[in-house]
Amino acid sequence: MTTFSIGETDFLLDGRPHRVFAGALHYFRIHPDHWADRIRKARLMGLNTIETYVAWNAHEPVRGEWDATGWNDLGRFLDLIAAEGMHAIVRPGPYICAEWHNGGLPVWLTSTPGIGLRRSEPQYLEAVSTYLRRVYEIVAPRQIDRGGNVVLLQIENEYGAYGSDHDYLRTLTELTRACDITVPLTTVDQPEPHMLAAGTLPDLHTTGSFGSRATERLATLREHQPTGPLMCSEFWDGWFDWWGGVHHTTDAAASASELDALLAAGASVNIYMLHGGTNFGTTNGANDKGRYAPIVTSYDYDAPLDESGHPTEKYHAFREVIARYAPVPDEVPPARPAAPVLSVPLRTTGDWLPATGADGGAVDLPPTFEELGQLGPLVRYDIALPAEPFGDSDSAVLAFAEVRDLAWVAVDGAPIGRLQRALHERSLPIPRGARLTVLVEDQGRVNYDVRLGENKGLVGPVTLGGHELTGWSAQPVDLAAVAAGIARASEHAVAGRTGLVGTFDLDEPADLFLDTEAWSKGYAFVNGFSLGRYWRSGPQRTLYVPAPATRAGANEVVVVELEHVVDPVAAFVAEPDLGHREE
Repeated sequence: MTTFSIGETDFLLDGRPHRVFAGALHYFRIHPDHWADRIRKARLMGLNTIETYVAWNAHEPVRGEWDATGWNDLGRFLDLIAAEGMHAIVRPGPYICAEWHNGGLPVWLTSTPGIGLRRSEPQYLEAVSTYLRRVYEIVAPRQIDRGGNVVLLQIENEYGAYGSDHDYLRTLTELTRACDITVPLTTVDQPEPHMLAAGTLPDLHTTGSFGSRATERLATLREHQPTGPLMCSEFWDGWFDWWGGVHHTTDAAASASELDALLAAGASVNIYMLHGGTNFGTTNGANDKGRYAPIVTSYDYDAPLDESGHPTEKYHAFREVIARYAPVPDEVPPARPAAPVLSVPLRTTGDWLPATGADGGAVDLPPTFEELGQLGPLVRYDIALPAEPFGDSDSAVLAFAEVRDLAWVAVDGAPIGRLQRALHERSLPIPRGARLTVLVEDQGRVNYDVRLGENKGLVGPVTLGGHELTGWSAQPVDLAAVAAGIARASEHAVAGRTGLVGTFDLDEPADLFLDTEAWSKGYAFVNGFSLGRYWRSGPQRTLYVPAPATRAGANEVVVVELEHVVDPVAAFVAEPDLGHREE
């Protein structure tokens, strides 16, 4: 039986000192047909371990409907890691952050009335216990002492940055052990004394998360973890991007120097990220530290393996550093080839927004996405406009308590304006009319701190000229059904919101990069596969199309445009454009 344990100064593999050289891959951000390729390239960089979060809301978006197949087949992912001769670290949360929507927590959980998140609250603990038992059914038989490859498991995630409920951490630990998890248990926090103190327990092994000043931060970590191996279990080698910002990068040589300092100190490491992947569909998260900032579709992260899984300058720099401390295979993965370049004419199919239901409605306040059970990004709101708030004027001010996160306002079908949460916009004048329509987009659920689980949509009362509007109807938009409808629709030219569809041929399946510069804001699909969001506000200018989503012969591209089209063409370009780099 192979064993993995924590000694006085080292991790121990069968009683012998062992250093963890790990890299982060999130299976839920990578097409399953690419899992084996990314794992193999991790080994070729010199790594011996793969780390992954588990995204609860990917496995159970609807309460009680657990899915561990396809994209969610954690067991298969762990088995592929084992087949490559590598160990695995599992971080099941339940909270993961990860710039992933809602920090990995399901919407049905966070919208439960009276629930207390990430603490010892009965409703929360009951749901978390059910979730973790399901994860552990997958993980337990794959532990290293059962003939598998899982060597470490993390309790919660950077908890000291959020709370200090040690009874909560103890409950998670006791449940984990009761579910036959026998490998060492860890926690992770930034090496700030108050976070390290709040985020762990004496019987858990404390690790750090940082990307610079390695020597100083390891010293702080050692003060709080006096014995056992030092480990940076999130070595930040890049950063994420948000809409309206810049493309963040870090200098490869500087990152490699920090990695060298970390390894020279004898520490183990998990590189976050080794390969970031993509927020396919509408799975991106958001931050809000005074200003709402939704994360872009790409999770390239300026990682050693780029978004399409190919080695970068940083890959080679890290590989050279690792070779000073451990054997590295002779084989090196090839560079990314140029992708097929295509120009595909698109036909416009007209306004795709579904018609609303009956006039008026049964609710005074506009219902939130949560009240409607809407997990998709769009809801249409309608209401009859009363004449009284206009008085003798031809216009009046329409004001919302909160818009989460982007709203397009129309009167009698004519566009009036847009309100953007990120710009703190909540009101605009509208003309006299009979009917108000508001299309609201959830741009991404906050994945960090106290705004976890906040409601989406039109939140709170809406007034017109100071008078509250009541009698709302609301209709969730099924984005996949909209895309399918666009694919079947005949040509119909319109100015503004429209669907677009076109076909193109490939000799064989291939990675593609879809240039979105000709469009304003919306969503793109290839062969029914949701590539994610695009937005002219940048920085991201292309969407990654994984080869398994394409096929030899005829392929179809569908665009769901929310605002307007500059040119009805789909341009596939040779390489990605993630925007202007950070200076």
